[in-house]
Amino acid sequence: TEGAGPGIDMYSMRQPLGVVAGITPFNFPAMIPMWMFGVAIACGNTFICKPSEKDPSVPIRLAELMMEAGAPAGVLNVVNGDKEAVDAILTDPTIQAVSFVGSSNIAEYVYATGAAHGKRVQAMGGAKNHAIIMPDADMDQVVNDLIGAGYGSAGERCMAISVAVPVGEQTAEKLVEKLVPRVQSLKVGISTAADSDYGPLVSKAHMDKVSAYIDMGVKEGAELLVDGRGFKLQGYENGFFLGGSLFDKVTPDMQTYKEEIFGPVLQIVRAKDFDEAAALPTKHQYGNGVAIFTRDGDAARSFASRVQVGMVGINVPIPVPLAYHTFGGWKRSAFGDTNQHGPEGVKFWTRIKTVTSRWPTGLKEDSSFVIPTMK
Repeated sequence: TEGAGPGIDMYSMRQPLGVVAGITPFNFPAMIPMWMFGVAIACGNTFICKPSEKDPSVPIRLAELMMEAGAPAGVLNVVNGDKEAVDAILTDPTIQAVSFVGSSNIAEYVYATGAAHGKRVQAMGGAKNHAIIMPDADMDQVVNDLIGAGYGSAGERCMAISVAVPVGEQTAEKLVEKLVPRVQSLKVGISTAADSDYGPLVSKAHMDKVSAYIDMGVKEGAELLVDGRGFKLQGYENGFFLGGSLFDKVTPDMQTYKEEIFGPVLQIVRAKDFDEAAALPTKHQYGNGVAIFTRDGDAARSFASRVQVGMVGINVPIPVPLAYHTFGGWKRSAFGDTNQHGPEGVKFWTRIKTVTSRWPTGLKEDSSFVIPTMK
């Protein structure tokens, strides 16, 4: 058959929304704005970026580069500010859609407020990403990956591995034996030094918050194997630096396990068996990313299928998908029903219109087209 019926064609088109906006975090001041405005502008929208007030200069430079590349004025706009600017974006009737990346409580606020004002909203929140370590895993690879994924960028990323889950006591002891000296030897330095494993935290307030979580973990009864509090970098004694911290024997009832620490702190939660380990990320309030380390393809496939988390790595510690897939978590890691960038981004920054058409040329005079009824 041709079309929807004799002489009747039906087709859909995607059209831009108009003026759209993105509210972006401090930790990736180039990548996350580009996730948003690259797709949004390619889809025909104009874009307003409200970057984090903690590091606003990179998005401004991106806008300058866009204009140098020939983008018309007003296509990519950068507005600096704090909550007042956010609320203005969320309530302005001209702005049709808002994308957000940040902490979960703010993501929920952005989603609820934007939706209440008739906007399309996607709001990505926090995370507590687990790494399940099976007894057959390559422990040297596991430790290397945990060092990079747990402590890189000072742990200030929503895809950081913050919980290691060794399966079985023997696996846990092997992990601790190899991991402790690596955490102790982490090189904390200024971000521009080539030999630094990671640099300072974003602010004194955040450094104090992460330190308070370490204090809390000790009070809750977790075993602090490596203590990063009180670290001072020579020549930068007033810098916002923390050494790497490592907790063992953390339990799921601890507040430090339930909440996102967002710093250079790795927690070990020991699991008796595979089922107990796999249940931990599924039961957690966050569902951003998860990883499993194993040589067993059946275990990995089963885990990937059943775990209630949006992005899964198999022997890959930070499973951020490339742009022809999309980025997004589950549960309190994401509010809204579309992911960032990729094909889902195209859906988010456009709306669909479907056309049904009939041309009278060549039709008989008595031909008619009616919608079917119950008669």
